[in-house]
Amino acid sequence: MTSPIIPVILSGGSGTRLWPLSRSMYPKQFINFFNGRGSLLAATLRRIDGVGFAAPIVICNNDHRFLVREELSRAAIEPEAIILEPVARNTAAAVAVAALATVDKAPDAVIAVMPSDHVVKDAQAFVASLRRAAEVAATGKLVLFGIVPTSPHTGYGYIRRGTALDGPAGGYRVEAFFEKPDRETAQRYIADESYFWNSGIFVLHARTFLSELERLAPEILAAARAALTAASEDLGFLRLDRAAFARSPNISIDYAVMEKTTEAAMLTIDVGWSDVGSWSALWESAPRDAQHNAVEGDAILIDTENCLVHSERSLVATIGLSGLVIVDTPDALLVADQQRAQDVSGLVARLKELNRKEYAQHIKSYRPWGFFETLSTGPRFQVKLLHVKPGGQLSMQMHHHRSEHWVVVRGTAKVTIGEVEKLVQENESVYITATHWHRLENPGKVPLEMIEVQIGSYLGEDDIIRSDDAYHRAPDETR
Repeated sequence: MTSPIIPVILSGGSGTRLWPLSRSMYPKQFINFFNGRGSLLAATLRRIDGVGFAAPIVICNNDHRFLVREELSRAAIEPEAIILEPVARNTAAAVAVAALATVDKAPDAVIAVMPSDHVVKDAQAFVASLRRAAEVAATGKLVLFGIVPTSPHTGYGYIRRGTALDGPAGGYRVEAFFEKPDRETAQRYIADESYFWNSGIFVLHARTFLSELERLAPEILAAARAALTAASEDLGFLRLDRAAFARSPNISIDYAVMEKTTEAAMLTIDVGWSDVGSWSALWESAPRDAQHNAVEGDAILIDTENCLVHSERSLVATIGLSGLVIVDTPDALLVADQQRAQDVSGLVARLKELNRKEYAQHIKSYRPWGFFETLSTGPRFQVKLLHVKPGGQLSMQMHHHRSEHWVVVRGTAKVTIGEVEKLVQENESVYITATHWHRLENPGKVPLEMIEVQIGSYLGEDDIIRSDDAYHRAPDETR
């Protein structure tokens, strides 16, 4: 195959089963898990940054767009496009949009569709498998990867391998798909060498995929085509039309096409893959000590085995424990049996029902201009650390219910209050009263750090009225 493979990175998941580290506004693909080399999204981008791969198409939701751009910038990768999904519609519609965007420029294009939050230990073997799969896909096939199972996993779907395909690239027909099994069924699957984990990674002849989608799920294709046709450019992002995209059924590419098409093929791979879909899955893929504990952060473990301990806040000390997950963050602590790790998503659903802020946000909240971290709260006051990137600026804004004191800790701030602009240096302060329009900017070349003290009758992040925003955020997006 001579044409480059076009990577399509799906970055729309919320990673609820990895709460409290993963939150809806900062999901697992942006988190550094045990590897010390950056986020899962960064690792995904590195794997497909080389000879034989085109610039990637990244598909994400609106809330994560600046986080995605930041990861691309850190990886020094210029994407073909960052496409924003206005509403969640699972993977079928997202892949349809990517395929449509691709075939307009390259009718015989092959796209490699992969989630942004998987772990692959043998990246070299994975890339070689992508190239083999692209050869099969170039013949008009829709290829998926079947992972050689290492355990009777109940959190993955399974594929049964069929007869071998003709051709030098190899591969097999897909005989059947199976939902996530119970443990007894999973044990039966792995005893039969024709069953493999369904990786959720696809290498597709784009035109064939669209043809099969037209035949098997035409309403998805129609919605994707309309959403792309009416899409708009915004600060380098491609915004799909909301009304059109929302008309798509909310189903996966497996249900829409792969389980029904006669063009499905599979390659079997063994590359140290995991979808990191739960704390137990993360424990399986993480480095472990002699007692099989995976530890990140400050911890002392005595007579403890087969545990995952992650601390971002303080010392975690254990005595006589086995098979637990302990995750300590500045605003939430999770203690769970590893055998119940899949149930964390139910806990997150409960947090959402209760309208708990821990469902969506960390104490450190990321924004396109940098981040803020809540240091202290009390009746009628709140203290935050603001970190503004060089060149970053907050919106011109006003608050009805609170006044703010800003103290510069590092760097230089450019502060606008009404019609007055002033530079505020380290160890200097400024005061903004309620109802006054104001803006904060970092005109320097080093990060700006400030302590912000808010005082007022209501301190919610939704008490913001904007008149101008460099990042084109919607009125309901905070800061």
